[in-house]
Amino acid sequence: MKLVLVCHGVTASMRRGGFPAADEPVEEAVTPRRVASVATGPALAPRQTAAMLHPAPVVVAALRDIDHGSWAGRSFADVQADAPAAFADWLARPWQGTPDGEDFRAVCMRVAAWIEADTIPDVVVTHPMVIRAMLTVTIGLSAEAAMRVDIVPLSTVVLSRHRGWRLQRLGGTLDD
Repeated sequence: MKLVLVCHGVTASMRRGGFPAADEPVEEAVTPRRVASVATGPALAPRQTAAMLHPAPVVVAALRDIDHGSWAGRSFADVQADAPAAFADWLARPWQGTPDGEDFRAVCMRVAAWIEADTIPDVVVTHPMVIRAMLTVTIGLSAEAAMRVDIVPLSTVVLSRHRGWRLQRLGGTLDD
């Protein structure tokens, strides 16, 4: 089995540096291409990107982005100005999550449950943090190591499973 993970298209918060809001649209999307089956997170950006790959992508709650709590929709500069110590703590240990948000372990737990319980599609379109959680769950990266993996908009991660998960490719595009 092969699973292709795709990071959604570029959003304003990605360009300026910030915590995305669930209703934030993509500014740049993929060239329309069709794949057999697509699952996507419920936020607008991954749904818009997934719709360019399949006419009816399946929305999966487990693929939602990490919850940034009250920091969602705010720029890094604004959060740093309002809460410099909390922002510095988050920068040092982003896997612990924002003060009133979700931590990375919770994201990994919901992703792991989905991978074990659901039929895996050909392509998953979701957020960088969820892709990092997939890497943690499937190939055993530590949370700290997963935070060191850059997942850029529209990039892909390819995993395969045969007696265990393997990383086939990190980076590239759907056309690679």
